[in-house]
Amino acid sequence: MEKIDWQHTFKLNILMLKLTGVWPPGEGTYESNLYTVYASISFILFHFGFIFFQTVNLYFIRDDLQAVTGTIFILITDIGASLKTYGLVKNMKMLKQMMITTNCDLFQPKNLHQKDIIQPGIQTWRIIVLTFGVFCSGWLILCSLFPILDKSSKDYRLPFLAWYPYNTKTSPQYELTYLYQAVAINFLAVVNVSIDSLIAALNMYVGAQFDILCDDLRNLHSQETSAEVNQKLINCVHHHREILKFAEYASNFYNWLLFVQFFVGGISIGLTMFQLTVVVPLSSQFHALVCFATCITVQVFLYCWFGNEIEIKSSKLPYAIFECDWTDLSPEVKKNMLFFGMRLQKSLQVSAFGLFYLSLETFVKILRTAYSYFALLRQVNKPAE
Repeated sequence: MEKIDWQHTFKLNILMLKLTGVWPPGEGTYESNLYTVYASISFILFHFGFIFFQTVNLYFIRDDLQAVTGTIFILITDIGASLKTYGLVKNMKMLKQMMITTNCDLFQPKNLHQKDIIQPGIQTWRIIVLTFGVFCSGWLILCSLFPILDKSSKDYRLPFLAWYPYNTKTSPQYELTYLYQAVAINFLAVVNVSIDSLIAALNMYVGAQFDILCDDLRNLHSQETSAEVNQKLINCVHHHREILKFAEYASNFYNWLLFVQFFVGGISIGLTMFQLTVVVPLSSQFHALVCFATCITVQVFLYCWFGNEIEIKSSKLPYAIFECDWTDLSPEVKKNMLFFGMRLQKSLQVSAFGLFYLSLETFVKILRTAYSYFALLRQVNKPAE
């Protein structure tokens, strides 16, 4: 049977990370070559530079709540993308080793039935990532073009409020700065989407391994002898240990990334909801904000859904071992199965430093927190009677 090339499934995310200077060639991290120079220039221009000029501008608009919130919800998203990039680069060697591990024989489906079992998870990941990308693309197009669409480019309005050490209201400084902002936000968005999609893919992969293991446990005994069943059980125990080890490595890799994303996501959604109440309804900026709010919501959902799937699928393991035809096996094999089943009672939960778990319950809590931020800003911005 032909093996599944898991790296082929993730290839688009890895390609985007390569183009943005985040995925150095080879099996290690950055070396002394042209790619490292390209990556360094990209980080300085599109990460540090873009964030720095927006941050400085906050000082000059500090008394304008609408302008401040309009800057912050973009700024914290950009900072979040840069922090996630740092986390990815810092753990690049570990991540590349995990990519190699995904294609090892132990983690491969053993028959066509198991291939079919894992397909729904892969398809769900592709659909959610595609939805995430579509709304992100819509926001990028609208926010980059809204000064032109709203005809405010005549007043030298830039897509994003920022301070620059030169006059941006004259040509060609205005056009060059406009182009810089458009390129920078697209650059950061590609990095952000690619990292989030890759992390979700790792969680989807762990969930797929639990699907395969469940099927192995259900089919421990068909025509085999007790000795053969015992050997298959030992293989399942080894598979389970390797899944937990892979999940632990993945968790160590993206702990900080999850913490940053959930913190940024709740604030961004709340600030965007507030911005929707102060911009002109049905304008290009309004539609851009709708796309952004939806994009961030899907982004958080992407993490929570596949984290929730890991918990659900791992909780099915003790039932799977009970469902096999164990009644005519030897007492020794039954004892081993019972012991392994007891070890499987605790489901695997993905968390960020143990502070919160990736689950649909956490997703709802983040939305509630976002609404609290929105209600607070509405109250602060309410005109005095």
